[in-house]
Amino acid sequence: MVPKKQQIAVIGAGLMGHGIALTLARAGQYVALTDPHEDTLKSAPKRISDSLKVLGADEDEIARALKMIELCSSVGAAVRQADFVFEAAPEKLDLKRRIFTDIEQHAPAQTVLASNTSVIQITKIMEGLKHPERALGTHWWNPPHMIPLVEVIKTEWTDAEVADRMFALLSDAGKTPVTVEKDVPGFIGNRLQHALWREAVSLVERGICDAEAVDTVVKSCFGRRLAVLGPLENADLVGTDLTLDIHENVLFDLESRQGPSPYLRQLVEEGKLGMKSGEGFRKWTEAEAEAVRARVGTHLRKLEGILD
Repeated sequence: MVPKKQQIAVIGAGLMGHGIALTLARAGQYVALTDPHEDTLKSAPKRISDSLKVLGADEDEIARALKMIELCSSVGAAVRQADFVFEAAPEKLDLKRRIFTDIEQHAPAQTVLASNTSVIQITKIMEGLKHPERALGTHWWNPPHMIPLVEVIKTEWTDAEVADRMFALLSDAGKTPVTVEKDVPGFIGNRLQHALWREAVSLVERGICDAEAVDTVVKSCFGRRLAVLGPLENADLVGTDLTLDIHENVLFDLESRQGPSPYLRQLVEEGKLGMKSGEGFRKWTEAEAEAVRARVGTHLRKLEGILD
């Protein structure tokens, strides 16, 4: 079934915005793309082309996708005929609120409004709108054109039909949407991910092992099956009774403090910001950092069937 052509506005042409735009354009949707920074907007077609090449698209497919994307100089111009709007601005609450105030002044009454954010509660972003029933969250994962998941987050005001329309659009574009029924910080994915990270940091902070050991255990053990066996599937596989026995004997000792690790805060205060500064939990040469980036990219392309 060929998806219905609809008008999509993407607000923000950076790392996330250009990936969202190319994903929807590649799926045959019309996209109006805007960004307040002229250089970012002008460079979007080349970055979209480069990202499509990474996905294995040929020149004809790239040309077709680019023809579906119009660069717009303002939010008003981008959203005036939009069926859906995706805001992909930086993770700053006040900025996102201002953008949606602007969007609501120019978008048609039936337009679905979506904010792309990793952790900010959608309720806080949309609470000032005149019609919050048409607003929701869509958490695309980076890189958005390669990671299938999009979390669709409802607020207490979101109309069920609006969520269904978004779900259908994303599914037609080849994404894997899931519904987040309650708007909580971090939604589903980041709550799970950072629960793991909190314990990982704690293991190093408490001197139980070093950072390399943590990463090796995850990559060489349960991380290998996570792509095909979710945690609750695994619990059912081994049995809820065994899972309960394990929890009785380990949960009491897991990290549970409310707030970031003092060790993590110390690293940041000392300028040990990870690969970009040459040291974080581990020391990194530029060659080592680039090798990690290349390894991740190769792995994602293999999952997408781009590489043998």
